[in-house]
Amino acid sequence: MAMATKAAKSIMAVTTTAASRLGSLMAGRSDPSTIGVRVGLRQRGCNGMSYTMDYTDKVNKFDEVVEAENGIKVVIDSKAVMFLIGTEMDFVNSEVGSEFVFNNPNKKSECGCGQSFGV
Repeated sequence: MAMATKAAKSIMAVTTTAASRLGSLMAGRSDPSTIGVRVGLRQRGCNGMSYTMDYTDKVNKFDEVVEAENGIKVVIDSKAVMFLIGTEMDFVNSEVGSEFVFNNPNKKSECGCGQSFGV
């Protein structure tokens, strides 16, 4: 009897809207070595941590890679993986601007401006 295999769950989900915006950003890049976007965390803000995003041309040894539905790679920095498990990356347009938003189930607190969080 064959055993069913269970699909591995991604560290982070990327919404269709975020994937579309990432695709637009990547299409505008002139550097052919860029393979995707790196997401990480840094110590900052009134609540401890804030998200970082930048273009990347490599995947380091313990990084995790999430492939968005349009094939764009989101590389999660190895130091951030344990804080981002289960997070959803979205892109939101509003009257006052547009931004990437991280819906992180691991956060225990968030500052009033939404720029930093604590776990």
